[in-house]
Amino acid sequence: MTEIESQDPPTFESEHTKPAGKPGLFNGSTRHGLLGDLSLRHPWDIPLFAVGVLITCLLFVAWVGAVVFIIYMAATGKWSSIQPAFEGESADGGLSNPYSPISIGIQLFVAFMLIPWVLWIARALMYAQLRASGVRMSPTQFPEGYRMVAEAAEQFGMRRVPDAYVLSGNGMINAFAAGHGYRRFVCVYSDLFEVGGKVRDPEALRFVIAHEVGHHAAGHTSYFRLLFSNFMMRIPILGKALSRAQEYTADNYGYAHVPEGAPGTMALLSGGKYLNAHVNVHELADRAATEKGLWIHLVNLSVTHPVITWRAHALRDRSKPGRMWLRPKNRIFEPYLPAGSTFSGKYPTPEEALALLDRARAEGHVIGEEQFGRFPFGQSYPEPQQMRPLQVRQPSAEAANPLVSRKPGAH
Repeated sequence: MTEIESQDPPTFESEHTKPAGKPGLFNGSTRHGLLGDLSLRHPWDIPLFAVGVLITCLLFVAWVGAVVFIIYMAATGKWSSIQPAFEGESADGGLSNPYSPISIGIQLFVAFMLIPWVLWIARALMYAQLRASGVRMSPTQFPEGYRMVAEAAEQFGMRRVPDAYVLSGNGMINAFAAGHGYRRFVCVYSDLFEVGGKVRDPEALRFVIAHEVGHHAAGHTSYFRLLFSNFMMRIPILGKALSRAQEYTADNYGYAHVPEGAPGTMALLSGGKYLNAHVNVHELADRAATEKGLWIHLVNLSVTHPVITWRAHALRDRSKPGRMWLRPKNRIFEPYLPAGSTFSGKYPTPEEALALLDRARAEGHVIGEEQFGRFPFGQSYPEPQQMRPLQVRQPSAEAANPLVSRKPGAH
């Protein structure tokens, strides 16, 4: 069986030479300064954020210009000459007409002034909701999870360990990172958190937690970063692209902390907490190269997180950053089935599909155990060491020209 060579993640010193100090306004969460650790940042992360800053500054300049224009016209007595054009011809013109240009202008003026406060209040309420309803990780409550948070924070140079909470997921697998003021926190949904037990896949949970702490270390949860990227996030394509770049950056942090957790995380996010053991991550990653076409790229452009096939491919091939715009073109194995982008004439007939099933089993690419849920209720759990070989086993014959670089790297 062909195995992917282990790639050494970037090394970190356990003892930081700089003192912890107090958090500051601009990414004061870490000792790495305003830009964070550039070796772990996706190449599109900072440029897209710079575009967001530029857009915000241009809107601010336009807002200031409008205010200065109104004040000047009113002070010089020239407002009366253009007032009819601004107020319209409605009988309820001026301020009494909410749809007149001057009324809309005043509303936009007030809204622009309120945005920083609305963002501040929203972050405060989110943090308060977790403090009121979540289960807080601590040295005495879920200490294993809290240790994962503390170890990731130490490795990434965080000045303070983020708060960490477990929240009922009601079947949803998710986690997120946010902050309020200088405080930072991560939240892990219970359905994802329970995967971290020793009999399940603790390395996958460790990767997820490192991913979320990585958002803090990269400055993604900074108040000012959110404030300056707020308008850009509402622009089609560009806003989603910035979000995807940030997710790739956080994945780099996760990989740097626990590279062995990457396959388990991709299997968990794609197959769920019961079928994750049987998701073949190689086959999942190879489909990033074989699934092609316009519609695949439009789907990628419309989402805030990299599509799971591209994300799995980026975590397997560490020689290049995760793809933002165009699909990767390198794969390792020959698939048994044609890609979804091919014409239906190439799809197997029922007889051919049954023959492919027999062939795959005969070639040793199928595990003979039950695949519909590895962890049913009431059943004994297997050792986690048995899970990873299932996830990274050879799914089919190797391609003639795999074209997959296995050089170590942060991206």
